[in-house]
Amino acid sequence: MKKIFLGVLSVLMMSLSFAQTADKMFKHSGETLDVKIIKVGESTIIYKFPGEDAEQTIGKFAVAKITYGGSNRSEAITDKIVVSGKSDWESVQILTDPASVIGLKKGAEVKGKTSGFISYNSAGSADKKATKRIKEDAAEEGAPF
Repeated sequence: MKKIFLGVLSVLMMSLSFAQTADKMFKHSGETLDVKIIKVGESTIIYKFPGEDAEQTIGKFAVAKITYGGSNRSEAITDKIVVSGKSDWESVQILTDPASVIGLKKGAEVKGKTSGFISYNSAGSADKKATKRIKEDAAEEGAPF
């Protein structure tokens, strides 16, 4: 009986110590996760859920901030990008790193291209026009990325 009591007590103490040191990750979707942050990289965050050894990865664009449980220090990760229509096209970001989209919800696919073989635009001008067109189409769909 004494061994069972000590076993239960030790499990309870370990779970309480994790609860006190658990980090909080606040996602732009409004979801809050109690996790243990392993690493904050250039474009991703690696974390673990309580009681699990499997590491999870999420792109920084899906996370607003992290509050570290041990020190209660908060770190802003990214600002939420709000796009409400085509006029917000300049706010749209084009992501080229596949890891940075982890954790984001997939929306409509947007494609763009430059003019054909005969064009009166320079290559730089054509790229700017294509980029603007892609961003406007994404903004029309309400997509910030």
